[in-house]
Amino acid sequence: MDLIEAMRTTGACREFTPEPVDDASLWRLLDAARFAPSGGNRQPWRVVVIRDPDRRQAIAELYGLGWREYWAHVERGLVPFAPGSDGTWRGPAVDLEAARERPAPDTFGEGLAHVPVMLVLLAHLGSLAVTDNGLDRQSIVGGASVYPFGQNLLLAARNEGLGGVLTTVLTRQEPAVRELLGFPASFAVAGLVALGHPVRQVRKLRRGPVEAFAFVDRFEGVPFSA
Repeated sequence: MDLIEAMRTTGACREFTPEPVDDASLWRLLDAARFAPSGGNRQPWRVVVIRDPDRRQAIAELYGLGWREYWAHVERGLVPFAPGSDGTWRGPAVDLEAARERPAPDTFGEGLAHVPVMLVLLAHLGSLAVTDNGLDRQSIVGGASVYPFGQNLLLAARNEGLGGVLTTVLTRQEPAVRELLGFPASFAVAGLVALGHPVRQVRKLRRGPVEAFAFVDRFEGVPFSA
């Protein structure tokens, strides 16, 4: 597939057919994704392929807890867990304990235990050059050495006619995930990746134009245009 076409048509896919994805195909996706850039070429990602049905069900239930916290923000018109206007997170904007007890619409989560491919993406914290540590705002830089791997994985899947999604909701239950999968404190949950044959293939994504986010010489100055 043409690279630009893949970039323009790789959207989040959360609905899959029952058709399985064979190990050879998944290996090819991981083999392609590993060429993602990372600071110092340290390649801090680790991938756990979840196959055991009980572990899959446990992951789905933990995801559900995080999703209900997420949805409680959405119901109030809030960006879930976003920092304030000063760039700092001041604590939960909703009652998280109450949120975990309430139902939330989640078609993806209801079928998560049965997705064709379930991957937990981990990051080795000691390998991340977090150059914005110590700034008086929410840190964002560490993920730059991990999430390009996740995007490469989704692009590789699109190239093979597959679909997928990378979601970070599972990080809300990281201690329980650590106990379930047995990884040490030096690693963190970066996300959950689900892959499979899409029920519907996205043909066109909707995004803002270049002029809406690129400016010349100063923040929100003259829009950059061709």
